[in-house]
Amino acid sequence: MEPTPADIERYIASGLACDLVKVDGDGRHFQALIVSAAFEGQSRIARHQQVYQALGDRMRQEIHALSMRTLTPAEYAEHKP
Repeated sequence: MEPTPADIERYIASGLACDLVKVDGDGRHFQALIVSAAFEGQSRIARHQQVYQALGDRMRQEIHALSMRTLTPAEYAEHKP
């Protein structure tokens, strides 16, 4: 069974302290907005690695593609969509 956007939100939130997680997608391709203080002082690559770690094996087994926008709370406040 393919995961829903709500499933992906739960997976991320269960493994990473987030202020906001919003995921859209079609069951195979997902777009995520993730806001977390844990991203403070980290490069974009390090932020994405934290999200991949939160997703664990699901990234290889259930999720075909995930594009991410990873922001700190301050960055989100500045660039709120």
